[in-house]
Amino acid sequence: MQYTKLGNTDLTVSRICMGCMGFGDAAKGQHSWTLDEAHSREVIRRGLELGVNFYDTAIGYQSGTGEQYVGRALRDFAGRDEVVVATKFLPRTTEEIESGITGQQHIERMINTSLQNLGMDYVDLYIYHMWDWNTPVYDILDGLNRVVKAGKARYIGISNCFAWQLAKANALAEKEGFAGFVSVQGHYNLIFREEEREMVPYCQEENIALTPYSALAGGRLARKAGENGTKRAAEDAYAKFKYDATAQQDNVIINRVSELAESRQVSMTEVSLAWLLTKVTAPVVGATKPQHIEGAAKAVDLALTDEEIACLEELYVPHPLAGVMAQNKRENAGEKHVWTTGSQIIKGEKKS
Repeated sequence: MQYTKLGNTDLTVSRICMGCMGFGDAAKGQHSWTLDEAHSREVIRRGLELGVNFYDTAIGYQSGTGEQYVGRALRDFAGRDEVVVATKFLPRTTEEIESGITGQQHIERMINTSLQNLGMDYVDLYIYHMWDWNTPVYDILDGLNRVVKAGKARYIGISNCFAWQLAKANALAEKEGFAGFVSVQGHYNLIFREEEREMVPYCQEENIALTPYSALAGGRLARKAGENGTKRAAEDAYAKFKYDATAQQDNVIINRVSELAESRQVSMTEVSLAWLLTKVTAPVVGATKPQHIEGAAKAVDLALTDEEIACLEELYVPHPLAGVMAQNKRENAGEKHVWTTGSQIIKGEKKS
């Protein structure tokens, strides 16, 4: 495994971050394909054996049970100072807004619940999961700064935002003396490269760490086009929503990944992640089997030539925004959306 600093922080992270959305009680969440605790622990332990020290979860993963599984496994298999733990919080809910819960109060409730789930006194990175159009950015930054000052988080990050939103937030943080965002977790992989337009160059200029999710496009970049994949591949409706509409144009790139993998006698996972590792600090790689994280770890040692990188990149065409970022764009245009899951998660209940 190779390691690097997370942007401007003093956190040393593995070049592969284990994405933990696949862990949690399937009966308490929106995903039917997540692993039970025993199998989650097996994957996490294998990651630790391979040198992966960076783990990303969220309060929204299976009503907090994902955090609980990750926390218990890391406490049993590693020392707290040996791992870098990131979790994420959701926007305010309709109920919170109507009852007058401020952004600062909401963040305090969220971090306290996450720490309880994880069984930890602090997280290394606390991530603003998606832009909250119903809460002033000042309140978000103030709330996060209080979390940092209280020692409940060492640093803060952001996910699912536009470059202008990140620039605006960090400029305000600097003006007010608040903690600023040190990392961005966006949607970025070989078949979805829209982050390269503004976010990637901005983060390079500011030394903000890029830790993209969907690094393998829900497994599409890990297998030949048309091949059957995992249980998640068959049942993950959100991933299908993000990628099925562009499958025809994406498959030509996936075919090139397959051809290069065969010529180099490595896996498609290794090729896809080796490409992404030339662009970012640490991709967030979801794993629901030990061999998933094993393949990801191998990618760190695969060096692609300039010619191979150009071959993989040349067929890309612009993509429409999908998923959370498409919602972010609509809300920017005035189509407001209010999240409704946070209060149920805080109470430990499944949203009906």
